[in-house]
Amino acid sequence: MTIFEAVIIAIVEGLTEFLPVSSTGHMIITQELLGMEINDFVKAFTVNIQFGAIIAVVVLYWKRFFQSLKFYYKLFVAFIPAALLGFLASDLIDNMLENVAVVAVMLVLGGIVLVFVDKWFINPSKDQEITYPTAFKIGLYQCIAMIPGVSRSAATIIGGMTQKLDRKTAAEFSFFLAVPTMFAAAGYKLLQNYEHIQTTDIQILLIGNAVAFVVALIAIKTFISLLTRYGFKYFGYYRIVVGMIILTMLAFGYELNVV
Repeated sequence: MTIFEAVIIAIVEGLTEFLPVSSTGHMIITQELLGMEINDFVKAFTVNIQFGAIIAVVVLYWKRFFQSLKFYYKLFVAFIPAALLGFLASDLIDNMLENVAVVAVMLVLGGIVLVFVDKWFINPSKDQEITYPTAFKIGLYQCIAMIPGVSRSAATIIGGMTQKLDRKTAAEFSFFLAVPTMFAAAGYKLLQNYEHIQTTDIQILLIGNAVAFVVALIAIKTFISLLTRYGFKYFGYYRIVVGMIILTMLAFGYELNVV
């Protein structure tokens, strides 16, 4: 992997990780456009640059992250379902992750949901406090995102909206929940792949995380503004287009690799 490829992948990661558009689908297209060879380090890199995105959330919302122990308890309650399912069904999830067609189909189906979701939840509660039951239910929705192409962000935000949270509150809790979830996933993958990371690769990892951090900062702030003003509809249209591009590439015989 070259530094140029690392920067491009990190930009894609930072832009798409917290948006309801599926970072996996974008990684597939980006790697194909760059003509990248997918090896063990590339797979490790695309997971471990999530640390940069995680730090972006903490920096943007640092006051919220250091407010009380109750905040962490709620995050832990929301984290439990995905942690258990990820542990029990890791092999099944890995098998699905290798199926590009699954990613593409879920991008399209998820896009259709986003086109209409704003019409389904139009009366949020005036009380926007997130209770423990609410946190747990949002955590259940996060489990859906283990199907590649679903988008963790979309699943958890919609999960929050089903609990009468407004879009902004649901999106912010989705960002908070991403921190333990992505940290656990990235840390686990790091343990699995650390032997593939050579001393010469450390510079690329540091550059990738730095780029992902800066881009994620911009993406999160922009997303909150767009979501509050326009809702999910345009993100839905975008997902459908990306999914159809992947399906078209598969139909024409392109061999696409999933990160």
